Amino acid sequence: MERIYLDHAATTPVAKEVAEAMAPCFSENFGNPSSLHSFGLDAKDMVEASRHRIASFINARDDEIVFTGSGTESDNTVIKGIVDVLEGEGNHIITTALEHHAIHEPLHFLEKKGFKVTYLPNDATGLVDPDDLKKAITDKTILVSVMHANNEIGTIEPIKALGEVCREAGVIFHTDAVQTFGHLPIDVKDMNIDLLSASAHKLYGPKGVGLLYIKKGVKLTPLLHGGDQERRRRASTQNVPGIVGFSRAVELAQEEMLAESARQTALRERLIKELLAAIPESTLNGHPVLRLPNNVNISFAYVEGEAMLLNLDMEGIAASTGSACTSSSLEPSHVLVACGLPHELAHGSLRFTFGRGTKEEEIDHVIKVLPPIIAKLRAMSPLYKKGAR
Repeated sequence: MERIYLDHAATTPVAKEVAEAMAPCFSENFGNPSSLHSFGLDAKDMVEASRHRIASFINARDDEIVFTGSGTESDNTVIKGIVDVLEGEGNHIITTALEHHAIHEPLHFLEKKGFKVTYLPNDATGLVDPDDLKKAITDKTILVSVMHANNEIGTIEPIKALGEVCREAGVIFHTDAVQTFGHLPIDVKDMNIDLLSASAHKLYGPKGVGLLYIKKGVKLTPLLHGGDQERRRRASTQNVPGIVGFSRAVELAQEEMLAESARQTALRERLIKELLAAIPESTLNGHPVLRLPNNVNISFAYVEGEAMLLNLDMEGIAASTGSACTSSSLEPSHVLVACGLPHELAHGSLRFTFGRGTKEEEIDHVIKVLPPIIAKLRAMSPLYKKGAR
């Protein structure tokens, strides 16, 4: 049986071109970029060429890009680093209830230390209103962090308008762009972004390398100490193969982003339409239009997400119930709960996320096998009473 991978929001395969670009960095150009001999200088050249390529991709300066180990590290660096520098100016941070745990957990850490965090409201589709942000900012606000697009429901936030509110108020604005970097156009200047997090493995690059865009003039304390790498903003020997791979992945994304976005949007619309029509008491989660091209998230009443996943896996289909980072938790998705879904419906959600290798016939297979799976599980469910249908 041919396997179908529809969990690209969790991770993507490393592109063949990316692996080819990385290969020489393991055995030929293996120098430490901080070394002064020719091996080190060669490695440094590769890192700087990659930095330039990635910076150009988002209309940033080369010295505004800091390579990290992951998107989570970038997010933690922002939260803790800004607080360390600006604590004397305020103790208030604004975010949303929809953020990834890489934002929420360091904020919970700070709340225990006395910082105040405001979680902006969102509508049922996950959209945040810039007017609510304007009302929430006080003279104690030192940072606003709102993700570009949600990793579970795919809703794309009005980042440019949110950034403009922050710019007018003189507050630093960060966006977690892990799900959009390489998939949607990003211009950090036009979108009023001061800080941005991204990760290579979400766009066919390797795992273990991320980046943090830091607008020139924004100061933050490094998360890691112990070296002068990355202009003293992130100690640790650079992951040269990972950085080169990240850069090559960005090149590929740039070449095909618009066409691939249109292709995946067509697949997305078809899957949503067919599943909602074929399966009663199913509900689309997230915004119907302002959503990632590759994201389908649907709740099916009276069934558990885990049971659906196992049955789909037996059919060779890999999907998810939400963020891979919380897959071991028994709690319902905090994103779906924040959108107003009751716990039982939040537990019955499935997320399909496409990639550049996703084919039309694979979508056909999902449309064919999922309705009978839902019917079988509902027939076994004590909650699926006749009057509830």
